[in-house]
Amino acid sequence: MKKVLSLLMAASLALGLAACGGNSSNEANSDAANGSASGDGKTWVIASDTVFKPFEYTDASGNFVGIDVDIVAAIAEDQGFQYEMKSLGWDAAIAACQSGQADGMIAGASITDERKESGWIFSDGYYQTTQTMTVAEDSDITGFEDLSGKTVAVKTGTQGATYAESLKDQYGFTITYFEDSPTMYQAVLGGQAVACFEDTPVMAASIKDGGLALKILEDTANEGQPYGFAIFNEDNQELIDMFNAGLANIKENGKYDEIIAKYLG
Repeated sequence: MKKVLSLLMAASLALGLAACGGNSSNEANSDAANGSASGDGKTWVIASDTVFKPFEYTDASGNFVGIDVDIVAAIAEDQGFQYEMKSLGWDAAIAACQSGQADGMIAGASITDERKESGWIFSDGYYQTTQTMTVAEDSDITGFEDLSGKTVAVKTGTQGATYAESLKDQYGFTITYFEDSPTMYQAVLGGQAVACFEDTPVMAASIKDGGLALKILEDTANEGQPYGFAIFNEDNQELIDMFNAGLANIKENGKYDEIIAKYLG
């Protein structure tokens, strides 16, 4: 489970949010923001991860793009509210929401009971995904049984990490943690770990688009969970309500399917 950072990060986040202004996309001057604003004209600040392809990432032209980015844009257009998206990173996005420097978060966050109990308030699920194990293309690892005595890599605080943690005692492997997916992949490619655990569509997109010499092992996926948009303050319930209403509308009018097809085929 992705770890919630201490609220002590709040002070440093003020500078981080300002610095990230150049990396934000679909801000208040976007097409989505051209509709009437909600309430008293509030511009909602929505935090996101930095690299979680194909849900959020920076393309070759320097634009912040992805499934999450496009879904927020489509919902904002449908519901007529203004927003500014900030690419902060997973832990920093959580801390920004907790400290009131961001109103909501979309970052491929799985809806779990543990997160709900710790204060996350989720939207309806917007994408169902699983977690799976990946190894080097030339690896002789074929399944969990081959991991005994070996090291696997995970991204700190992710459902991939939670999945690996649930298996490590049964199969006798150790876990090393990384702050982002690209570094985790390099650990497997460089031999520091024999495998990694990641959300299946993210791993598939990374291998395909990055030309990584990795392969996803069949029959290693879990049951998975849906992703949800999240807030951490009940005062922002309006944002969740608009997200849910807009999500239902874009699913009905076909826009949602267009977004998924754009990134996943």
